[in-house]
Amino acid sequence: MTAAPASVFGLDLIEPGRAYAGVGSRETPEEILQVMTAAAQRLALAGMTLRSGHAPGADQAFEAGAPDDMAEIFLPWAGFENARRGVTLGADMTGPCFDLARRFHPAFDRLGAGARKLMARNGQQVLGAHLDDPAAFVLCWTPRARAGGGTGQAIRIARAYGVPTFDLADPWVLAQVCGVLSIEPPAGHNEQKAETEPGLGF
Repeated sequence: MTAAPASVFGLDLIEPGRAYAGVGSRETPEEILQVMTAAAQRLALAGMTLRSGHAPGADQAFEAGAPDDMAEIFLPWAGFENARRGVTLGADMTGPCFDLARRFHPAFDRLGAGARKLMARNGQQVLGAHLDDPAAFVLCWTPRARAGGGTGQAIRIARAYGVPTFDLADPWVLAQVCGVLSIEPPAGHNEQKAETEPGLGF
């Protein structure tokens, strides 16, 4: 089933002082990675903080657009992908993050130790360091917009907590996000014209 967005991506979601989750597949196409970096830059200018996890592909593309003081990077372990910034699971949050991950992953206890930590930190990307501050929305890319892979864990958590999710693999969503954030759509992707609100004017 295609992962449809929970709502239309509009200016009402751009809230200074709030955080959003920027995540996605390691297989995200290069032209979408460029959109993610531009989106992170514009959202930072609008006063929104990125939450991500420094995985190759989408995570690092979002991170490239977010200044240090506008990014919360949650790492599964120290030194993950040579990260220069970010925090790992503290002793006080390991249990709660593992419990949350177990609720939303169909085979959590069969995963290896590293994979369990990767899944556990996904909860913090959506709900914040202490799992008590849901993101304003999730921006992501998954193959065919089907909410698969590790990103699917973040999407399942987001949906359960009422956090709107926007998958840039859906041409309609991509057009909405590019329109609102005043980003030039990637070549070959501008044939889908979404009805959007006026953009932020960057």
